[in-house]
Amino acid sequence: MAAEIIVAAGAPIASITIDRPAKKNALTTAMYAAMGDALETFENDDAVSVVTIHGGPDFSAGNDLGDFLDASQAGDTNAFVAVVRFLERLCDFPKPVVAAVRGNAIGIGTTMLLHADVVVASEMARFRLPFVQLGLVPEAASSLLLPMTVGRTRAAWLLMAGEFVGAQDALAMGLVTKLAGDAEVDRTAEAIAVALAGLPPAALRETKRLIREPIADAVRAQMGSESGAFTQRLASEEFRTAAAAILRR
Repeated sequence: MAAEIIVAAGAPIASITIDRPAKKNALTTAMYAAMGDALETFENDDAVSVVTIHGGPDFSAGNDLGDFLDASQAGDTNAFVAVVRFLERLCDFPKPVVAAVRGNAIGIGTTMLLHADVVVASEMARFRLPFVQLGLVPEAASSLLLPMTVGRTRAAWLLMAGEFVGAQDALAMGLVTKLAGDAEVDRTAEAIAVALAGLPPAALRETKRLIREPIADAVRAQMGSESGAFTQRLASEEFRTAAAAILRR
């Protein structure tokens, strides 16, 4: 388990905490692998009814660009494998997922929220999808799920322009379920998890399945299409130039 991922496998609520504050919770390959492992464990643990995902002062700055740039320059075509596995496990996870977001949620820090069932965000949280600016393309089926959530033209702007979105706008768009004071975000998410865990677990899982079933095949197909394009873009000169420029700052 990566040291920057803290897993608490308690029953009935298990948790994943991203804990790399020095890098604003940027995610490395090892961290993705650890989160994928945790979700697999929680899925197979009948004592777990609900899972919470927490960040720190920043939920996540997205992918660790140094990690991806090293893989790109080395020609490592497997660099995205751990990311894909984590996203697939999150997409298919049968139990409720509650996310607690403070600070910045950038790139996959935002797109993973499209697979959560409840998103509690700080009133000061900010969301950004700078894939194009990095010479990359969307992932996590966000090119499908984001237009369904916020509308096609708004999604196109968010994914192409890569501007920050504030918490109030994110709430109005449907990216966020509930806002809370910065100091109350984790407690609010945990209280929601407790409430969900008190409900009949089989009925809860079946309801989640029914909500997601109509688009499940399309989500998986789009995620696969994005993954292929993303892997190609990781090998591109556009990505290498953009990533190197950011890392020099």
